[in-house]
Amino acid sequence: MQPITCHECGTRVLVEKYSEIHTSVQWLEDAEAACPEFARLAEQGTHSAFVSTCMALRRSIGAAVREGRVPESRFSEPAPLPTEGR
Repeated sequence: MQPITCHECGTRVLVEKYSEIHTSVQWLEDAEAACPEFARLAEQGTHSAFVSTCMALRRSIGAAVREGRVPESRFSEPAPLPTEGR
């Protein structure tokens, strides 16, 4: 996972890019405490578990991908285990 800093608020997260459309984000702090957008939504009653993304962070991750700082992972499913007796 690659560290990324939001260009808008400075929140740091870890990011892994598995495909063009699949990005995994690991928050290093509580999202509602670290992200102003998530905090605003939590104050209105929508907690971070029900928010798909922060658009500012999404733009920051997109820029990092375009700049080559977050390469697409070469993760693949493990090979099947051999079965006994074969």
